[in-house]
Amino acid sequence: MTASQNTATTSPALGHDALDSFSKQFRAEPRNRLAMNAVTKTSLHSVAQNREAAVAANHVFSHTVKAGLATAQKSSGRCWLFAGLNPMRVAAMEAMNLENFELSQNYPMFWDKLEKANYFLESILQTLNEPVDGRLLMWLLQAPIQDGGQWHMFVNIVRKYGVVPKSVMPETESSGNTGLMNAHITAALRDYACRLREQASAGAPLEALRAAKTEYLAQVYRMLAIHLGEPPQEFLWQWRDKDNKFTRDGLLTPQQFRERRVPYDLDSKVCLIHAPTADKPFNRTYTIDYLGNVVEGEIIRYLNVEIDVLKKATLDSILAGDAVWFGCDCGKMLDRDLGVWDTDLYDYALVYGSTCKLNKAERLDYGHSAMNHAMVFTGVDVDDRGAPTKWRVENSWGDDKADKGFYVMTDRWFDEYVYEVAVDRARVPAEALAALDEEPIHLPPWDPMGALAR
Repeated sequence: MTASQNTATTSPALGHDALDSFSKQFRAEPRNRLAMNAVTKTSLHSVAQNREAAVAANHVFSHTVKAGLATAQKSSGRCWLFAGLNPMRVAAMEAMNLENFELSQNYPMFWDKLEKANYFLESILQTLNEPVDGRLLMWLLQAPIQDGGQWHMFVNIVRKYGVVPKSVMPETESSGNTGLMNAHITAALRDYACRLREQASAGAPLEALRAAKTEYLAQVYRMLAIHLGEPPQEFLWQWRDKDNKFTRDGLLTPQQFRERRVPYDLDSKVCLIHAPTADKPFNRTYTIDYLGNVVEGEIIRYLNVEIDVLKKATLDSILAGDAVWFGCDCGKMLDRDLGVWDTDLYDYALVYGSTCKLNKAERLDYGHSAMNHAMVFTGVDVDDRGAPTKWRVENSWGDDKADKGFYVMTDRWFDEYVYEVAVDRARVPAEALAALDEEPIHLPPWDPMGALAR
């Protein structure tokens, strides 16, 4: 090694010798020039796609469960609500003998955002002694009313507010395009947080702060109603089923409609996660501080299990005819047009000469992966030994991609990028379920398992 090469290697700064070396290495390999010529003219994914994997993908499964037509969350982060409502609508379709049916996604979003506003302001009241530039306050102020959510947040909203048909509270411009609404309500909430802390510093008692909070929430309600419409307190429900039979239920509240026409048991579900990091032993229960929507509602409660346990619970659910809500890192190894998630779908090493070697735990620890999207498993393909090879996924990205909005996920992709499922507790081994009776281990709000599905 020459003196200049040694300097380029050991210097803390990026100098001319290093840059010259990089260029020479790049130009010395003809494959780099070929890759450059290809990728500068077309997309990386078009160049790197493994044609064998793409051709091998098909949308035929040995076992499927009933599902409705594909739904569309549009330019919003409501996937977790869509994924929760989609199995519920199937129960409603069967109960009312309907060919197809959709529950309003706008309705639970209204209440979720109002509840999140209250949850945020209560968190501000709980952290009055925290410095405004500390990590916790910065975290709370980052996105107080964003669209995302988790399974338990969905359960909290449905338990408290019920559900309504989509025709009763249909979509609005803002429900499918939430950016401006969120920006203005976020600005208001940050203002309110500042005023509450000012009043507290001036000696205002908690009762006065909560009275101010109620006034602030009235304005949030007003803003939400302007964007989304007011949610109904009751509505007239009648329908004609697929056998042309007419039925009129009369006036119902959203809670009555859920109890009478949506026979779906939320209370039997438990939330399993697969987080194979060193700080989260398996068969233990975890919660995330300051993560939720309904004050005094059910807390986030994750049971961390081995991937084989999570997968078997999912498989057994589908074989029993139950769709499964799940959360994953949806952006990895995806072709939206084909509707395929496959760890072999793109050969990045062929283009770059190297590839990311992080395993699932390392991806979580180093911020390279986290749960960011929720969908529904509605089928599985098992081989002659009964082992799953691929999974059918009901997404909420509309019906113009994949197989009319339904995607295929390879079993290997499941292992690497699925983080969470909600299944009936009967599908979970007793030795693992016992951990749910223990006090959960508290994780900070910035833990990767606190990521929200959007």
